[in-house]
Amino acid sequence: MTKAIMIQGAGSNVGKSMVVAGLCRVFARRGMQVRPFKPQNMSNNAAVTEDGGEIGRAQALQAMACGVPAHTDMNPVLLKPESDVGAQVIVQGKRYATLKARDYAKAKPDLLSKTLQSFHRLSKAADLIIIEGAGSPAEINLRKGDIANMGFAEAAGVPVVLVGDIDRGGVIAQIVGTHCVLQEKDRARIKAFMINKFRGDVTLFDEGMAEIIARTDWAPLGVLPWFADAWQLPAEDVMDISSTSRSGDVIKVVVPKLSRIANFDDLDPLAMEPGVSVEVIEPGRPLPADADLVLLPGSKSTVGDLAFLRAQGWDIDLLAHVRRGGHVLGICGGYQMLGRTISDPEGIEGAQGSVSGLGLLDVDTVMAPLKRLADVAGTHLASGAAVTGYEIHIGTTRGADTLRPWLKMDGADAGATSPDGKVEGCYIHGLFTSDAFRKSYLAKLGGTSAVSDYSGAVNTALDALADHLELHVNVDEFLELAETVEVS
Repeated sequence: MTKAIMIQGAGSNVGKSMVVAGLCRVFARRGMQVRPFKPQNMSNNAAVTEDGGEIGRAQALQAMACGVPAHTDMNPVLLKPESDVGAQVIVQGKRYATLKARDYAKAKPDLLSKTLQSFHRLSKAADLIIIEGAGSPAEINLRKGDIANMGFAEAAGVPVVLVGDIDRGGVIAQIVGTHCVLQEKDRARIKAFMINKFRGDVTLFDEGMAEIIARTDWAPLGVLPWFADAWQLPAEDVMDISSTSRSGDVIKVVVPKLSRIANFDDLDPLAMEPGVSVEVIEPGRPLPADADLVLLPGSKSTVGDLAFLRAQGWDIDLLAHVRRGGHVLGICGGYQMLGRTISDPEGIEGAQGSVSGLGLLDVDTVMAPLKRLADVAGTHLASGAAVTGYEIHIGTTRGADTLRPWLKMDGADAGATSPDGKVEGCYIHGLFTSDAFRKSYLAKLGGTSAVSDYSGAVNTALDALADHLELHVNVDEFLELAETVEVS
């Protein structure tokens, strides 16, 4: 008998992903077979799964909370924005199409059947499925054809818990307003609510809780105080990365916030190090002159983000950083930008043609339609440290500086290095999760690593999050509200 329940938000960024991860760990610790599920996610921060596809990074963390490998069925529809009006659509781990918003709406009936297929397949191996919505069901203009919130909940026949964010203010209006605008059939599907991100004495909100109960007749599951250790969990949004300097910092890592920044989980292990400050630079700000390392992250639109980088003047800042003897690391799209040219003969990212890169590595990249998705393992050549990571990119990169590889992955040379060794690039994401490599890399920059077990630290934070939920939320009632689903 498989039960399921869905968490929806009274707005975007109310903390749904973190709450789902914590609840997954709560019930997994009780010996249940728990699985996360998000029918539709919009994110350029993706993870490679054991079955060779890609899903949202948040669902990979939730799978970790369950103690199981990430699988494409956990997030059957992933939207990866490529422009302000269009996104690459990933269905069950593979590229489906690149669609504009209006065209995506036409594809939703087919996508709903795919999400239900994945949901039912996932349910066969689970006692409990905890489903995460996207955005808010209060966006009633999106209700027709919806596959992310109430449309999926109705199709799958699952109850809903609504989460509100008190930190941003107006949480009573968030929840009561959602009650007011929903259709009666959708309103009836919501069985309970909880408040997230409370700071201070939760009893001060007793009257607020009473007002919500009186106006909605939904059951209260509790008020969840601000979780102080959230920064130790992999960030879903790049601006959730710790960007504030701490006392004792030795190494300053600077990351330009590209317009289509992707797979920035490379920053999480660095941000956890007490001797490292990771500063994400917003557009319009120069790259700080005192940076030890400028890290160019991945991008969903390399050519477009290269133009964006130049528009901010960051190319000039980067050249000045190199002249001062600073280090540069480009990963995936950032690696492609560091080269001499980027060619797109088939117009995969936009217009056909070739553009000049930053010229900091003697390499050239040619885009091709086949995307490489793979988990990889190997060695950091300078230190001999074992490394693991993943590739998720299009394009191949060749040139003289690839004859100075700094990695050997799955038996093959990988990466490129400038003649002075200060500029490096590669396609491998996730290298910094490897503790021995991170220690060696920070030593090269003049610092030390104080985190000896990054994965263990993330698991410890997940346990702390589960403890936090058990203390402040009625998780037993949450479980009782879950309903049995038909597994076809």
